[in-house]
Amino acid sequence: MFKVLYQKSLKLAAHKNSKFFLAVVSFSESSFFPIPPDIMIVPMVIAKRIDYLKIFLVATFASALGGLFGYFLGSFFFDLATNLIQFYGYEKQVLSLKNDLSAGNGLFFFMGTLFLAGFTPLPFKVFTITSGIIGFNIFIFFFICLLSRGLRFFVVSYLSFKFGLKFNNFMEKDANKFFIIVGFIIVAIAGTLYFIIK
Repeated sequence: MFKVLYQKSLKLAAHKNSKFFLAVVSFSESSFFPIPPDIMIVPMVIAKRIDYLKIFLVATFASALGGLFGYFLGSFFFDLATNLIQFYGYEKQVLSLKNDLSAGNGLFFFMGTLFLAGFTPLPFKVFTITSGIIGFNIFIFFFICLLSRGLRFFVVSYLSFKFGLKFNNFMEKDANKFFIIVGFIIVAIAGTLYFIIK
């Protein structure tokens, strides 16, 4: 199933209305769809390099809005939200986060996890839904969505613009490692700055 969805998403990148379909995929991926928008962003930018900023912005805002949709699923449709989380195999992690936050612990850990989920291969939709379930501050939530998704999609768009097919080949082989390493570096820097300022 995932392979079929992947191939269909890839074909949409070549469609004349590709930006619209990118918005749809970006929105959906933040709340339930399993295929990340990056697979459309890279070929779209390579095909029309001058539009790399537009492509990045479409993906970012659609993804952040999709995150809000995931948040409301978690807030108002608990059974559906729980089924989605179980589908992705994260029910134990979500329960642990919920218990930690209920006990007054782990707020900054959850914020860091939400950021990493937006930037790395962690299933972002699981954490947007979880944010709604636990009643996480919606304004902070939306800011983190914009920041993490914006950073991710800007990096993908810019490097596709700069390096073209070389970056495409790299993404096909090592995308997950790349995003995990960069995401953890950003969180480590942010955490260090927080404790220095504090």
